[in-house]
Formats: sequence, structure tokens, C-alpha cells
Amino acid sequence: MNHVETSSAPPLPAASAGLGLRRSIAASLLEAPEGAVDFLEVAPENWIGVGGKHAKTFAALAERHPILCHGLSLSLGGPAPLDMAFVARVRDFLDRWDVPLYSEHLSWCADEGHLYDLIPLPFTEESVAHVSSRIRQVQDALGRRIAVENISYYAAPWQAMPEIDFINAVLSEADCDLLLDVNNIHVNATNHGYDPLDFLHALPSRRVRCIHVAGHYVQSPELLIDTHGAPVIDPVWRLLQAAYRHVGVMPTLLERDFNFPTLSTLLEEVDTIRTLQRAASQDAPLRHVA
Repeated sequence: MNHVETSSAPPLPAASAGLGLRRSIAASLLEAPEGAVDFLEVAPENWIGVGGKHAKTFAALAERHPILCHGLSLSLGGPAPLDMAFVARVRDFLDRWDVPLYSEHLSWCADEGHLYDLIPLPFTEESVAHVSSRIRQVQDALGRRIAVENISYYAAPWQAMPEIDFINAVLSEADCDLLLDVNNIHVNATNHGYDPLDFLHALPSRRVRCIHVAGHYVQSPELLIDTHGAPVIDPVWRLLQAAYRHVGVMPTLLERDFNFPTLSTLLEEVDTIRTLQRAASQDAPLRHVA
């Protein structure tokens, strides 16, 4: 195991509910009442080096809310060398805003240029070794542990092992944490024909640092598309309840990337997270992001 430390930023309360910060809702969040959300999550590459009005808005929101970071372009599993200059800029951003958690996707997205999609990795021992080595390299450069997210996917290039075994092997080999996306479990379980609860319960609870919940698009009963552009549906809320029973109550983020309703409608979903956390906290251990 490596000995990379977690962030020194103040921990988030275990029972906390956050919202992804997108520029289209930033102004509304500035006008929201205090306590409307417990934290905000951003993709650091969307804010690093930004100036003017957007920078002022971000700074004002960061004064009111803890900031988590969820990256989009690191390409942890990609064939091209890691962009260590970008990693250094991410480290500066995390330190500047006292970010308690930085996460990325267990996928790849670049090779001589960005592909603007999250491409699944082969579920092979070679892939485990490759991506785990790169995760350790990033953790060493950042001086902190990171979390990787279980992604949604619609085809995989090679599956020498089940998806759950691949994820667990990476978490162990890289000695990193997990950002648990329950919507992605629901989407993949539907598309690839496995039981979402069995998958959830096979994940190592001690590795989970934060949870994502989101909506998706129903192309057909057998094909769901992970869009983050719709309300969360009941089966995904139930899977979130099951996640709290498995890993404990912990910070949970509502993701929404487009088709934005009013902020008050988004906050109703944030309040649903809080309701489920309160119910689960009676019989589940509380977990903090530190």
C-alpha cells in the first residue's frame, strides 16, 4: 500500500447533500438561501484559469460552500502519457480552494487530443496494472488520495473478468478510493443484465468516499443512457438507500448537466437526499469525507 495522505481540508459532514455547479445555474445559486445545499462539486478543468465574471461568481460561491472536484479529462486509463503539467495545475486548484476530495473517472478520454467522451477500459489484468500505476502516479503528484468513479458504458472492448472484479482489482492495486455512482450501477445493470444490489454489495464499503445520484434517458426498457439530464427515478433512489445501508451515510451529490429545471426543483431532489440520509442514519454508521 502507498502512504499518500488524504486532504487536510476540513471534512464534510457525513449527512450532507450537494449539487454539481454548472455555469448556467451559478447565478441562481448565489441567490439561494443559506443552507440550500451543503456543498458544490466542480470539474476543475472548467474553472482553472477562468477570469472575469465567472471567476468572481465561483469565488463567491466557494466562500459559502465547500467545494469538491470531479475531473473530466485526466484520462487515467488512456494510452497517452499523463499530462503532469495539468496535474500540477489541479493540485494548485485543490489547495487554493481547500478541496477535501478530488475524483476522476475509471476510464480514458484522450489520445493525441481529447475525445470528449468517457471510454471504458478493457476488463483485463493488463488494464488493471496500467490504470493502477497511473492512479498511483497522480496520487503521488497531488500528495493526496483520489477517488475513481464507476462509469456507465454501453460496450466494453474486452472482458476477461466481470466489471465488479475489475473495479475491485483497481481499487486494491492502486490503493485509491471510490466515488460510488448509484445511477451508473442502475444503468449498467439494466443494459448488461446483472443485479444492481449484488454489484453494490460486492464493492468494498471502506473505499467509498462520496456518492453520486443522477437521472438518465430511457431509450428502451433494455437500453438506458446516462445523460444527467432528467430527474432521478425511484429505482435509483432505492439503490441510494441500499448504498447507505452498505457503506454508511456519507456526502451525496445530485448531478444535473442539462435540461435544467428551476433551482427550486433541483433543491427538492437535494432535499430527497437529505430525507434518505436522515432515515438511514438511524441504523447506518455515519461516514465523513476528510
